[in-house]
Amino acid sequence: MTQDAGAGAGAGGIVAAFDQRVDAALEPWRDRRGVDRLFHWASEVGDFSLVWQVIGWTYGLGIRRDWREALLFSALIGVESLVVNQGIKRLFRRARPTETGDPRFQVRKPRTSSFPSGHASSAFYAASLLSVWSSWAWAPLWFLVALVVATSRAVVRIHHPSDVVGGMVVGLVLAQVALLSGAADLLR
Repeated sequence: MTQDAGAGAGAGGIVAAFDQRVDAALEPWRDRRGVDRLFHWASEVGDFSLVWQVIGWTYGLGIRRDWREALLFSALIGVESLVVNQGIKRLFRRARPTETGDPRFQVRKPRTSSFPSGHASSAFYAASLLSVWSSWAWAPLWFLVALVVATSRAVVRIHHPSDVVGGMVVGLVLAQVALLSGAADLLR
């Protein structure tokens, strides 16, 4: 996909229209004190899956008291990141919505393709694994954190909204692959 893939008629035009509508809907939130800080912070702690590593190690050592489970969770997050950032993203060449991100938010600009959002993918991947690992009673919390981290990437304008949706889908699919393949068996 090129940077112009969202323009024109057909599916690309639908994606571009979606991106424009969602971006316009997010604009009033970008200048709201508190909201802007939340999404800026969420974007930063999503870098390198930091928030998921902290949650995984805290849960693994603090609640489960099993460092092997925490290590497995960490390794699975690392594999997901490798698949997305060195695999799937290389199939696309979508430009980011801005060259340096929105100037109101000082965030790291990745060098990879905009599609799919790695933050969104890792967030929904981790939330899925954590839901199985910790019990489904915790799932609403994990997915709420995932949604905030994923949405933050569109709010700070480092990703198009459709990149975020694509990342969410990729993360959910990769989690199912990990769970069905048995790679995450220790987390059950």
